[in-house]
Amino acid sequence: MQSRTLGRTGRTVSVVGLGTWQFGGDWGPVSEQDANAVMDAAVEAGTTLFDTADVYGDGRSEQLIGAWRQANPDVPLTVTTKMGRRADQVLSNYVAANFREWVDRSRRNLQQDTLDLVQLHCPPTPVFEDDAVYDALDALVADGSVAAYGVSVETADQALTAIARPHVASVQVILNAFRLKPLDRVLPAAREAGVGILARVPLASGLLSGKYTTDTTFSEGDHRNYNRHGEAFDQGETFSGVDFEDGVQAAQAFAAALPEGVSVPQAALAWIVAQDGVTAAIPGARNPEQARSNAAAADLVDGGALDGSPLDLGALDATVHELYDRWFRATVHDKW
Repeated sequence: MQSRTLGRTGRTVSVVGLGTWQFGGDWGPVSEQDANAVMDAAVEAGTTLFDTADVYGDGRSEQLIGAWRQANPDVPLTVTTKMGRRADQVLSNYVAANFREWVDRSRRNLQQDTLDLVQLHCPPTPVFEDDAVYDALDALVADGSVAAYGVSVETADQALTAIARPHVASVQVILNAFRLKPLDRVLPAAREAGVGILARVPLASGLLSGKYTTDTTFSEGDHRNYNRHGEAFDQGETFSGVDFEDGVQAAQAFAAALPEGVSVPQAALAWIVAQDGVTAAIPGARNPEQARSNAAAADLVDGGALDGSPLDLGALDATVHELYDRWFRATVHDKW
């Protein structure tokens, strides 16, 4: 699989990583055996980047990755985690003492002396503007607790504020065919600054899986049920903030524009990876087949082919923009 440098970390990672929110159970139950099978399949397909967070299953996702990594010590892997959502979302909680507590907990969960990359987990806007926050993060790098730090953001403006900071290695931002705002300013700014971009929610919470209809339902513990209108956390995290029925119809139109042999999620991931400035997309996977299919999307970039069916990325990009302008620009572009 193609690899790129993850911004100021200097680390080389695969262009398709593995998001592991699902290991925590917020997408329905996932057994330890199933999680291990997903990680095995992802790595066998060339994935070298796993993304997690300390709140996914209250640390379960980190623990599963840590155990898998101990069982596979020779696998070259970068694990990015996140911190900050274990406390009320106010600036006064984003301080050195809490950072130390959160980082040490993740180090234990992941069984790592030094975390590869820790990211602030979508904190409130004042956090991005506070010098003391970055001083505390710099101290964690200086004492060897973390190798580098970055941020995960809700809005393009938050991303731009973080990119301007000299030691922010990477920015994780929602970017997919139904959320195009980062193309306007975030990706150009990141390219100029040498900051990595991790595209999260790359399949719009499954809308771009091509499997859903307007009759599709989700379990009670699935955020696509309980957070569809932002009841639990930012609405933009679930289906990228788009209306579910509109998203289903747009996904069907997206699918209809693809050549035979190219799946909807593979095309959606290939479109992201083809964007100038993106380091990697980090889709989740609930089974080995999904992990392998997601990784194979990288083969469609730069003139590649899948199952003998080449993908015209220029035509795909035109389709993405046309669908976005028709279905989503008016309702989501200015919100995030």
